[in-house]
Amino acid sequence: MVANNIGPQIEQEKATVRAMIYLYCHKNHHPFNNQLCDECSDLLQYAMQRLTMCRFGEEKTTCERCPKHCYRKDYKQQIKQVMRFSGPRMIIYHPVMVLKHIYKNIIRK
Repeated sequence: MVANNIGPQIEQEKATVRAMIYLYCHKNHHPFNNQLCDECSDLLQYAMQRLTMCRFGEEKTTCERCPKHCYRKDYKQQIKQVMRFSGPRMIIYHPVMVLKHIYKNIIRK
């Protein structure tokens, strides 16, 4: 079942992934003018598409708890690298997002 109505849960998930990719890119690839490098831009576009098409829609858990990982192998490796780097740093740059993410992990098991 494909979600065709994007709601606040998916939008929050998109915002979190977007923030993580931007943080990763700016700290590792040093792009110009607050833009993403081509590799990170491609990953962001792919991640947004996957979230838009998520079969679980508004009932989606966080990606780390999802029973069906939907990323292609190459993108899955990239997003894992981004999350490993950005995850611990998010508490400094986006503390509210971190609290919402933790809360979502607790209530949606």
